Amino acid sequence: MFKKLKGEYLFFKQQTLNIRTLLLTNMLYAMILPIIEIFVGAYIMRNTGSSTFVVIYQLCMYIGVVTTSVLNGVLLQRFKVGMLYGFGILLTAISLMVMMFVQSLGIVELGIAGFALGASTGFFWTNRYLLTLNSTNDENRNYFFGIESFFFSTWSIIIPLAVGVLLGSIDGKVIFGQTVDVNSGYQIVTVIVFAIALAACVVLSKGKFENPVQKEFFYVKFHSIWNKMLALASLKGMVQGFLVTAPAILVMKLVGNEGSLGLIQGFGGAATAILVYVLGRIAKPKHRMVIFGFGLVVFFIGTLMNGILFSAFGVIVFVLCKVLFQPIHDLAYYPTMMKAIDVVSKIEKRNEYAYILSHEIGMFVGRAFGMLMFIALAYFGSEIFALKYALIFVGGLQLLSLPLAKNIVYLSGNFEAEKVCVTDINTQPDFSLLPE
Repeated sequence: MFKKLKGEYLFFKQQTLNIRTLLLTNMLYAMILPIIEIFVGAYIMRNTGSSTFVVIYQLCMYIGVVTTSVLNGVLLQRFKVGMLYGFGILLTAISLMVMMFVQSLGIVELGIAGFALGASTGFFWTNRYLLTLNSTNDENRNYFFGIESFFFSTWSIIIPLAVGVLLGSIDGKVIFGQTVDVNSGYQIVTVIVFAIALAACVVLSKGKFENPVQKEFFYVKFHSIWNKMLALASLKGMVQGFLVTAPAILVMKLVGNEGSLGLIQGFGGAATAILVYVLGRIAKPKHRMVIFGFGLVVFFIGTLMNGILFSAFGVIVFVLCKVLFQPIHDLAYYPTMMKAIDVVSKIEKRNEYAYILSHEIGMFVGRAFGMLMFIALAYFGSEIFALKYALIFVGGLQLLSLPLAKNIVYLSGNFEAEKVCVTDINTQPDFSLLPE
């Protein structure tokens, strides 16, 4: 066992400086993600008692993501991409702290808090995509995202358990002569988050990253390959919004408190962490669609179980399926997205950030549709009706992602084959052979 672990460490050391730096930075940020994805929703539920408020908060957050994605493109012309990436990490921690220390949570306060947190994560994710795209290639991206998913899955075990225990044990305790409650526990958590964010920025400063050469980054029309990728992004965005809000709402309504949420999340993440590491280590680009399809089926089964049973057991099955689905889905999705950017940026001779920005807009379209659908179902029906059937609809719609992703991979592969074939006879590739 020790020899195998040493071998994996040596393999990691063989990666480039930028890959190692990004993986270590993302390992630290992965400690913050479970708090954003799980406990923020639970915190809002605890203080408002309304799942609709959680969804409104989430929608404002996604508006913030798109807004700063556009702003980030402008700032890249003046600031280093690594600096903007670190700024996004710090701003995430600060936004969480501000929200947890606010005394009242109305719709206005939630909207502002959601937008601020979305703005910070917008800086994080867009610069993360750009750095990853420029630091990796198609052959090592399975390994890169496998390691990332391993960290995310591992922390999704440890962090929810630790935070759940803290919140469950601190309520009613007397510390320094003052009685503390669960909200005080949330405030303690955000202080720890800020310290982790600082550590991530220190690690990030060790990398040597370059900004895009071309400055223009906003386009409306794209090649057909990227148009299909945007449709795939919308489908992913639709389910992503529910993955952030639904588990917290369902657990708080049907299972119990945040401690139960952490326990369920942690149990499901154990097997997933090992699975995604192994898949990332041994899987080749040709295996991505098998992995992708498996994740989609697992998620759909989880939504069915939740809708049919709509009980504590059904929620547990859904959360376990969600924990398994998310890293497996990302392991196949992001290398496919970056391969498409590699191909289309060469065809259209554009700044890679143009595709990262449009990808965020595509994700937002899906997220907004999913969130508004939930609000409409809750308003015209009931929150119970929305929690039962919106997830099944979204899970079923996700199955359309598989043939769409396969077509993107096929067209991208055709471009690579054509480029190699034409290069062999010392001429320029004929991009016109690809469908517009």
